[in-house]
Amino acid sequence: MAAGDVQARDLARWSETLAAIARTGLGFTESIYERERFEEILHVAADIKAAAAEAEAELLDDVEMRRETDHFVQEWLESVGEGVPGYVTPKVAIGAIVGNDQGQLLLVQRADSGIWLYPTGWADVGYSPAEVAVKEVSEETGIECEPQRLLAVIDGQRMGFSRFGMYMLLFHCTAVGGELCGHPLECSDVGWFGSDDLPENTAGAQWWGPMAFAAVNGEEFDTSFDPVRSPIWRSG
Repeated sequence: MAAGDVQARDLARWSETLAAIARTGLGFTESIYERERFEEILHVAADIKAAAAEAEAELLDDVEMRRETDHFVQEWLESVGEGVPGYVTPKVAIGAIVGNDQGQLLLVQRADSGIWLYPTGWADVGYSPAEVAVKEVSEETGIECEPQRLLAVIDGQRMGFSRFGMYMLLFHCTAVGGELCGHPLECSDVGWFGSDDLPENTAGAQWWGPMAFAAVNGEEFDTSFDPVRSPIWRSG
């Protein structure tokens, strides 16, 4: 990757990685000297993150950029834990590809954005990933389902749908009961859709759609995951 090829997404990734290293260090160190160095790294990471935002928006002046930088540093410092709980790792989201006997896919329309997507939610403590999938489907759509297999483990930041470190675990599930009833706060609408009639504003269907309908139709294939970049740190 040439210097001129660096994209805002690369800057955001490097920023979040530096910030995670520094926050983890702050969670473990008892040295005042090391704390100062880690906090300095946070400021550098915040400058990079603000530069990424500026590269995308091309609207920030110097005052706004400094305000953004201070906000990032404060947010990161407030999230520092102590010891093992302070080890910074990606957040985990769970997605559920739910199919019915007609080969249709269950989608929800997000109340906040109007975007259509399969049911998703953050992983909850005390639940296994598959249990979260079942819970989210029931809560968001009223449909009861049974997990069949893990379809994909995806880096959301690498895919471009997250600005911070996040992994998506995507399960294939089959509907076994319940009735369509969207969550009154989270969903504007819910429905079953075939491969040829997905809503126009369905998010990311170009990468998950073929895999989802292949699973719903009973096709066998290996679990998908992001390939290793080479070199890891100088590629998009």
